Amino acid sequence: MNEIICPHCEKAFKIDEAGYADILKQIRNKEFDKELHEKLAAAEQEKNSALSLAEAENETKRLKLVADKDVVIADLKNKIDNFETQKQLSESELRKSLEFQIKDKDAEIKRLSENKLKLSTKMLGETLEQHCEVEFNLIRATAFPNAYFEKDNKVSKKDEETGKGSKGDYIFRDKDNVGNEIVSIIFEMKNEGDDTENKQKNEKFLEKLDKDRREKNCEFAVLVSLLEPESELYNVGIVDVSYKYPKMYVVRPQFFIQIITLLRNAALNAMEYKAELALVRAQNVDITNFERDLEKFKNDVSINSDKATKNFDKAIKEIETAIKHLESTRDALTQVNKNYRIGNEKVQEISIKKLTRGNPTMAQKFEELKNSD
Repeated sequence: MNEIICPHCEKAFKIDEAGYADILKQIRNKEFDKELHEKLAAAEQEKNSALSLAEAENETKRLKLVADKDVVIADLKNKIDNFETQKQLSESELRKSLEFQIKDKDAEIKRLSENKLKLSTKMLGETLEQHCEVEFNLIRATAFPNAYFEKDNKVSKKDEETGKGSKGDYIFRDKDNVGNEIVSIIFEMKNEGDDTENKQKNEKFLEKLDKDRREKNCEFAVLVSLLEPESELYNVGIVDVSYKYPKMYVVRPQFFIQIITLLRNAALNAMEYKAELALVRAQNVDITNFERDLEKFKNDVSINSDKATKNFDKAIKEIETAIKHLESTRDALTQVNKNYRIGNEKVQEISIKKLTRGNPTMAQKFEELKNSD
């Protein structure tokens, strides 16, 4: 039995274990339900709070996106409006700029044309000459320090038909550091006014230029020309007319320095080739001279050898003859020696007795000589 005190009246009463367990179960269920209800309510409240917060955040983000979108749309509209305005302004300014440039170029062309018309053909030619001379002098010190480039003031011999002499405009000669000429060029400069009725052709001056080249002893001839300004042939660059006149070119003024540089570099390469060829020829000459000297030496040796052989044979014969004489002398001396030996042996065999035998006088003399000793 379990004793339980009532929480309301504070009276004690007893209850068996089954009743006690039932009361505990009721209490637990009630507490559990209460706690569960409270937790569910709290979870529901937390969920509602989270939903409210999420909705608030989403609404804030939505409002921000809407605001940003409105700002972007407004900015794009402004940019489009500005672009259209700038485009209109640019097109307007561009048209005005182009119109201004066209008018300015037209005015420049008109001014140049008017100035050109005021000049005579001779004056234009002299202006072109001055232009080429200034261009050359700008690079003379660095590119052509040993070059000669001057007006051709020496008139050539008179032509038989016209009775007049001629000369080129300029002559260019370049030398190396030891004074050897690298290249020489005679130049003719030609120009004319736009108002000239009879337009001149470049070909008109080529024959005279070729004649001047030969008479002035120049290797190349170049016509610097502003004639035939619409010609596609002469406007492309350096025109080689050597098919008609040897070593001749026609150029516009802008190619004046280039043609000098090209011809000079080509001549330098040719000089190097000539120097190498001269060296090879010199080596060949040296080899030829060596072979010739060697052949002469062989011939001289052969002649001397023949002479020596003959003298040698002669000397051998003389030596053989001398040997024979010496052998004869040897034999004679041998015989003399033999005779001397025999005679000596005979002398040794002679005694006083033999000498005095049958000679009493000699015997007496030897006896006296013996007693005197």
